[in-house]
Amino acid sequence: MAVTALLVDIEGTTSSISFVHDVLFPYARAALPDFLARHATRADVAAEMRATAAEAEIDGADPAAVAAVLQRWIDEDRKATPLKTLQGLIWEDGYAAGAYRAHVYDDAAEALRAWHGAGLPIHIYSSGSMHAQKLFFAHSEAGDLLPLFAGHFDTTIGAKREAEAYARIAEALDRPAEEILFLSDVEAELDAARAAGMRTTWVIREQEGVLTLADAAGSPHRIVTRLTDVDLA
Repeated sequence: MAVTALLVDIEGTTSSISFVHDVLFPYARAALPDFLARHATRADVAAEMRATAAEAEIDGADPAAVAAVLQRWIDEDRKATPLKTLQGLIWEDGYAAGAYRAHVYDDAAEALRAWHGAGLPIHIYSSGSMHAQKLFFAHSEAGDLLPLFAGHFDTTIGAKREAEAYARIAEALDRPAEEILFLSDVEAELDAARAAGMRTTWVIREQEGVLTLADAAGSPHRIVTRLTDVDLA
């Protein structure tokens, strides 16, 4: 059965981990106190402040207290939906100001354009909010890549290491899981997708300094070092 749709991770797969951790996270962390203080009455910001306060059991009306919790969550690399949503709003300001452009590997940009040109729908699944994903690819070093994507998923559909999330994605795409190929640099995510019936390819970028090809020896997942090497057969 041929692959009829692609599901793609961002960090470590299409783009460098260092850009996210060394550029985006510090930018949001530094901006949080002032951003919340200025926008605490804005409906979308207020909703995420309340969600943060409920999870942390603090006073949601105090922007400084909420900012402190969110900054701690950034330091812990916590995948909390309110944090991801607020980070996306802050990053929007940074992109608009030209403070940075999102890193995308050359082979990733080439592969994404080729898959799109071949008529394959490409969806993103990342722990970053859907809003942040769209900003990322609309303001990349490779140009505006956003039109290449057919859709986006974030942790509102489920955790990336749980098979149920991938089953929900397959249902949302209205196609058999075995026709969807998931690409990620995280083995536990690939295991979850495989458990849900998806095809999987492990993207190992040794330049990231996290994994080597030797670490993946014996893996049931196909392995590539560049997205242009992905086998869709």
